[in-house]
Amino acid sequence: MKRVAILISGSGSNMVSLVESMVGDYPARPALVLSNVPGAGGLAKADALGVETAVVDHRDFPKDREAFENALISRIDAVEPDIICLAGFMRILTPVFLSHYAGRMLNIHPSLLPKYKGLNTHARAIEAGDTEAGCSVHEVTAELDGGPILGQARVPIEPGDTPDTLAARILPMEHRLYPLVLARFATGDRTPVELP
Repeated sequence: MKRVAILISGSGSNMVSLVESMVGDYPARPALVLSNVPGAGGLAKADALGVETAVVDHRDFPKDREAFENALISRIDAVEPDIICLAGFMRILTPVFLSHYAGRMLNIHPSLLPKYKGLNTHARAIEAGDTEAGCSVHEVTAELDGGPILGQARVPIEPGDTPDTLAARILPMEHRLYPLVLARFATGDRTPVELP
């Protein structure tokens, strides 16, 4: 049974879908939910789900990203996780952190990678005239949103869509996709998951 640490910065909706999936014969269990934001909404949700929580506030390490990441690593390693899941963790991670967890870290991104790495993905898809958008789960590497894609889910872009309406249709797909990919990944299977 793999142990999973989930990193969040906000409301933690993807974290909730992951934790709620980790029951029965699912091959992983949540070991920790950690946020870089004290009071992040997801922390209370994780508490309510019975998962250990922690905060490492990046603002405690002004202009010292390495010290912040060393504090992160120390707190994460205390629960001996096998897998790290980024779920709305809004910090760019350095090679120090990435190499420490190389091959063990997943992220969910709100676009059909390799399109629209970074931010404002829904607006960019609409502005480009795309007919579909979606989300991707990928392995985290040193290239921002650039690691191997382990799963994607697609939704049509409707006439009149705004970034908010598109995001609202994609989010439930994120909540379906991430647990499916994590389950495969936890058994050593990197075959991509495709949701229509």
